[in-house]
Amino acid sequence: MSDKFYSKFIPSAKTSKKGVKESRKETSKKSDSFIKSDSLKNGYKDNANAQLMSSYPLFKKVDIKLIDNFDEIVQGVMPLNSRQLLQLPDNIRNLSHQMTDERSTRRLGYMNDKLQLSAYIRYFTWWNLVRLSRLFSSLDEKCFPSDNAICLDLGSGPLTVVTALWLARPDLRQKELTWYCLDLSQNSLAGGEDIFLSIAARLPGKTWKIIRVKGSFGTFIKQKADFITCANMFNEIEQQGDMPPEYQNKKDFDQLINYAKPDTKFLLIEPGVPKAARTLTQFRERFIKQGYHIYSPCPHSEACPMNGFKAYTGSSHKWCNFAFTTTDAPKKLQQLSINAKLPKERAVLSFISAVPEDFVVSTKIDSSLKTLRIVSDGFNLPYHRTGFYACSSFGLTLLSVSSEEAQNYNSGDLLEVKIKTPDSALKTDEKSGAVIIRL
Repeated sequence: MSDKFYSKFIPSAKTSKKGVKESRKETSKKSDSFIKSDSLKNGYKDNANAQLMSSYPLFKKVDIKLIDNFDEIVQGVMPLNSRQLLQLPDNIRNLSHQMTDERSTRRLGYMNDKLQLSAYIRYFTWWNLVRLSRLFSSLDEKCFPSDNAICLDLGSGPLTVVTALWLARPDLRQKELTWYCLDLSQNSLAGGEDIFLSIAARLPGKTWKIIRVKGSFGTFIKQKADFITCANMFNEIEQQGDMPPEYQNKKDFDQLINYAKPDTKFLLIEPGVPKAARTLTQFRERFIKQGYHIYSPCPHSEACPMNGFKAYTGSSHKWCNFAFTTTDAPKKLQQLSINAKLPKERAVLSFISAVPEDFVVSTKIDSSLKTLRIVSDGFNLPYHRTGFYACSSFGLTLLSVSSEEAQNYNSGDLLEVKIKTPDSALKTDEKSGAVIIRL
């Protein structure tokens, strides 16, 4: 159960440029249909009903040379000869099929195969480091472990989450942490530890203690954890299991709590697809009932307006996910993707950070201030405006900005706005029910 985010990166065998264009046309049609309602047009013709006070990106651009040259580090730890390097793009493409459209034919212990593990690390792990480092560098320090913490990485694979944290969080490198890394593949754990130690030796900091544990989710861990994280593990569990989703989710949540102390922090990351996002939404509800605070990405603790309920079956329910373009990814990684015929344009993920209420400092709230989290790309609106879906205490929210300013807003941005009109005067779209916030 490795930390894989490939679901949004890997096109299926039938994917083509034509298919992408048709998909975009369909999305455009839906947007056009959405903005044609009279109530929406009237809402955007009005003057601004809110003022932007602050904005914080979810995905900061990071300049980490060790990520740019990750292939050289791997070659030093797990060398391939010239013939194997020539075969690498084909091996990557074959592995991607095993992870997607040929999943039913994949062996359970595929990560113990040397060539497949090498292909996975040199491609999927590299992309995961790009994705995770941008997320981790932007999150508040309260989302991460304290000094001398016992940490548990579930479905650790080649220690991708641990390595990404070391690279993206210089503050954590100054802390003494003990990591229990749990995975079914001992070879993957061993290779990941060698890579992590090679990277750690290149940056100043205290050495983290790595304890490899071979086993599946639920395997006994000697110590209760202060910090629990995982990436794409629950997506793997649900794909392999035959238990109804609600029962599976409760079972998995109970096991998470079983690994934890009363004040444990959780950071769970999954692919930004409907079913995985739905899993995290259900965990969110259970954490809140247990007295936890969802520190990120949620700007409120009310019912999730994008819970993804049955979204994967084609319903109209939206699901919570965030994306950024991969234009700033390492050039060598982009070329490897092209060679493997798996070019990447966007990275997409869903996540939650849950912390005990004691870690949250309560402050006096100005009722006119609202926090919004952008959860979509921009789309055209009437009157030279650009719209973004957002989440707020209002529920589903539609943010309208001038098209000239749209480039300053991105998926995942956290905005604080000051509402200029009474809440009762805010207009909503009759089709989606979204509250319209116009800056």
